[in-house]
Amino acid sequence: MDDRLLIEVKTGSEELLKGRLLHAFRDTVHLPDGQTTTREYLVHPGAVMVVPLLDDGRVVLERQYRYPLQRVMIEFPAGKLDPGEDVLACAQRELLEETGYSAAEWARAGVLHPCIGYSTEFIEIWFARGLSLGARQLDAGEFLEVFAATPAELLQWCREGRVTDAKTLTAALWLQNLMSGAWTLDWQPLQAVGTGR
Repeated sequence: MDDRLLIEVKTGSEELLKGRLLHAFRDTVHLPDGQTTTREYLVHPGAVMVVPLLDDGRVVLERQYRYPLQRVMIEFPAGKLDPGEDVLACAQRELLEETGYSAAEWARAGVLHPCIGYSTEFIEIWFARGLSLGARQLDAGEFLEVFAATPAELLQWCREGRVTDAKTLTAALWLQNLMSGAWTLDWQPLQAVGTGR
């Protein structure tokens, strides 16, 4: 396989929007067949998602209203990276802020790219266990409901189409393979976990 037969080369770029979260561009690109076209896309700072595992085998989930879809979604805790923020520090912060939980052990599962056709967004996937509950620290204007469910319940909701959030579906795949023993994680105590992307 030769990637050179597929790569598009940028020949120009125009900024369309710079908002608080999203940065939109329209680039002119040279295609592999010699033609020229444009590509519109969003630059995103990246995010983390946490799969919190309770000692009784359940997982911690959230219900949150997502304005673009005009509906309440079931999701794992997640949030965007602040400039220069370490991904594990972001995962710890988001877990505490949104759910009130802290974790004694962490394991990085991988990364997903939820919108590859129009966004640079990546989401780091982390699992957390050894949870202890404290007080939530929601951001101003953030409203969500925290609850626990069994993995079987989550997988059923995925099958039924009740859970449609891409990152949560990806986490459910990881969880299912972890529970079956097909996939493993490298669990580390909090102080020993490596940092960075």
